[in-house]
Amino acid sequence: MQPHHFARRWDSSPAAASPRRRLRVDASSPSRLLRRGQNGRCRKCDNRVDWHSRTDHRPIGLHPHELPIRPVPTVYRWHLSGGVACRGADSPWCRIPHAAVCPRRAPDSDLTPVLTELRRRLAVLTRRRIDAGVFTPPPPATCPTAARPDQYPVLPIVEILHIRYLAERPLEALQCVSQTRRGHRCPHPVLDPAAPHGVWTLSTVTSGLGQLTLVAEHLVLYDLNRAPYAEQLRWRAQRCPVHMAASTAPDLALAGWLVFDPLLHHAHIHSRLPDTAPFSLGSEVAPPGRPVCCPPSHTATPPTHVRGRNR
Repeated sequence: MQPHHFARRWDSSPAAASPRRRLRVDASSPSRLLRRGQNGRCRKCDNRVDWHSRTDHRPIGLHPHELPIRPVPTVYRWHLSGGVACRGADSPWCRIPHAAVCPRRAPDSDLTPVLTELRRRLAVLTRRRIDAGVFTPPPPATCPTAARPDQYPVLPIVEILHIRYLAERPLEALQCVSQTRRGHRCPHPVLDPAAPHGVWTLSTVTSGLGQLTLVAEHLVLYDLNRAPYAEQLRWRAQRCPVHMAASTAPDLALAGWLVFDPLLHHAHIHSRLPDTAPFSLGSEVAPPGRPVCCPPSHTATPPTHVRGRNR
């Protein structure tokens, strides 16, 4: 039997190119963040940092290279499981938090000679970037203590699945983190007027351990606990309704939620309910426990048709 001959061009290349396979994220994957969405730079020293999500959905910046576990103390050992950062090491190699070797932070007393040498090398890279004029270190007094600095003077506190988070932007400015078919980040907002929305309410300020704090008596938060379970998962994943329905859509950025800490985020605690949507301080204070519905925003209304939206 003679072999089948395919049509070829004058340069012997196949006339019909095989279609490219589109890579998709498995629906059971715990993390959908792409490699290009993990890369970042430290705002204090401008060295490379890989952002990952922990098991409690909090972000953590890891050093981009692996290290042997022997010279690394146990408290600094991290490993990745399905793209999620977990404590400990599951192999002879491990990842370490960038904060442990950041040259712009105070060194810890339990640093080993290997980590001290790595911190010195990062300090040399920071000095080179400063001398080249590509990086200007922020003043130490204005460096935020959170993992990511706040870009807005007032940020909303959102309660999702009975956990309080500090949003990275106002509600109408929260952008979907999924990737479109053209390889860009989805421009649509998370706030959808057609979907069930939360309510603004006054609640008691509590710490992460459930103890009362003396920062303020009450705080304003956007309560999503009454929304359906799928809607709360969509907000915590920071996706628009279209990309939340597409279970294989990858992410180009990490969800910008920070677990609310009243001591670190005391500047964003307010006791006045918003009078206009989606977040602006009102002039009157409602009684504690009295929810106020938040009307949909007109500036963040996505297109009403689905066919023309870029997935």
